[in-house]
Order: sequence, then structure tokens, then C-alpha cells
Amino acid sequence: MTGVLEVRPLEPSAPPPLTRRRVLRRVLRNPLAMVGLVVVAVAVLAAILAPLVAPFPYDGTDFSVPAPAPPSPEHWFGTDELGRDQFSRVLFGLRASILVGALSVALSIAVGVPLGLLAGFYGWLDPITSRLTDLLLAFPYLILAVGLAVILGPSLFTAIIALAVGAQIPGMIRVTRSETLRLRGLDYVGAAFANGARDRTVLGRHILPNAVNAIMVQATLYVPAAIIGEAVLSFLGLGVRPPTPSLGVMLASAQPFYRAGPWMAVFPGVVIVVLTLALNLLGDGLRDALDPKESGRPV
Repeated sequence: MTGVLEVRPLEPSAPPPLTRRRVLRRVLRNPLAMVGLVVVAVAVLAAILAPLVAPFPYDGTDFSVPAPAPPSPEHWFGTDELGRDQFSRVLFGLRASILVGALSVALSIAVGVPLGLLAGFYGWLDPITSRLTDLLLAFPYLILAVGLAVILGPSLFTAIIALAVGAQIPGMIRVTRSETLRLRGLDYVGAAFANGARDRTVLGRHILPNAVNAIMVQATLYVPAAIIGEAVLSFLGLGVRPPTPSLGVMLASAQPFYRAGPWMAVFPGVVIVVLTLALNLLGDGLRDALDPKESGRPV
């Protein structure tokens, strides 16, 4: 008895995702990304351990030195106009900056990714979401921050909402929408529909996992922008309010003393520049490591 061999065409499948080990290997082989990763790790640890690392309370006043006092072995970054240790205040100011950056990006992901997925997947929802996104991008986030500050009052929460709503959520919606439109037209998504998969299954199993790379890169690039935005808002009095330390608050306090105590502005400004530069280097390295066009190259 002879059997008939049935040949079935291969179903299109999703492109193989990059493994975590391969992504980590690419990041480790990128020297600039490693420099950024080390600086960011040190900054995060310093912010978390600020109560243990700071030699003085951030609101403690040293009456034994003139105010403002230049850097010395006792006060590494000098003191401000009230005799408060600048090094301790920079450590606690890092907490506010990193917290605003992390929470604003998390809020943009929580709101922007679902809206972007739905807008790119359902054609009838795309025009509505696109027009709302264009409306938000038409206003600079500082104008939105002023309105939110009037309603909510200047605070750390106001800075998070203003940065997320004014700049990050619209951008996250656009990135996720474009990735959804691109992935929806691929063969493996069409094969999933042909096999009877529901919309929720296609979105959750085939589109979202393959759009994560672009979302992660965008989120990484939003964090330094949020840190700079928090510093600007706090400098204008729309973010963190004194006496809570913030890098933007410290820059605002140093403005009248730029001649008598230039160190009051130099050290917070250098910390902002170094941290944002390190985050950008890390984001660029992560983007290169997650680039699917590089998947065929040896690592």
C-alpha cells in the first residue's frame, strides 16, 4: 500500500526576535553605551542611597563657614547662600530628576502604547487619535505646564503630568502607531488572521512583542528630555518647590549669586549635562543593539 505524501506550504511566521543575550552582548561591545550605562547606574545608586551617602542633611545649615562658601574638603561642592551643603543637595536633587524622568516615561508608555496600537490597528480610530495627537503637539509643553500649575499647583506631580501629556504621550502614540501599521501589513499577521485569530490575539501575540524594540528605544530617549524638562520647569517655579532639592531649583537659587558663588550653578549644571549625555549614549547603543537590520552580523 503506497501512501501519498501531502506537501503543505509553510505558513509565514513572525521574524525571530533578538534574544536578551545577543542584545546584551551588543551593548557590552559598544564602548560609548557602556560608558553611558556606568554613569547612569552610578547616578541611580547615588539617588537611591542619598540618605546614606550624603554627608549632611539637604536642609541642614552650617554656620561655621561663610555663605556661600567655595568647595573645600568638608563641603566638596561648596555651600549655597543659606550654608547648605551643595553635594548633599545634588544627591537629593538627582532623586527628583530621575523620579520625574522615570514616572513621566512610564505614564507615556501606559497611555501612549495602547492608543497607538488601537489607532494603527483600527482604521476608523486612526483619524481621531491623530488629530488629538496633533492638537497636543501644537502647544509647547511649557504652556501646558503653566495651565496645569494654575490648576494643580506647582509640584513634582505637576511636572510629571506636564512632561508626559505635553511631549511624551503624543510621541509614543506616533511611534507605536507607525510600528503597528508596518507590522499589520506583514505576512505572518495575515496568516494569523487566516487561521482565525482574534484581534486581541493578533495585537497581544504578534504586533506588540515585535513593536517593543521601537518602544524601548523611544522611552530611553525620552528620559534625558524629561530630566531637562524637569530642570526647566523647576527653574521657572512650575515643578519641584523649595525647600525640596532639585537640580532645577538649585540653578534657580544660584542665579542671583553667579558672581559671588559660581559653584552653586556649575555643579548642578554639570550633573544635568553628564546625566543626559550618558542617557543619550545608552539610548543610542540600545537602538543599535535592537536594530533588526544588524541581526545577520556576527556578534
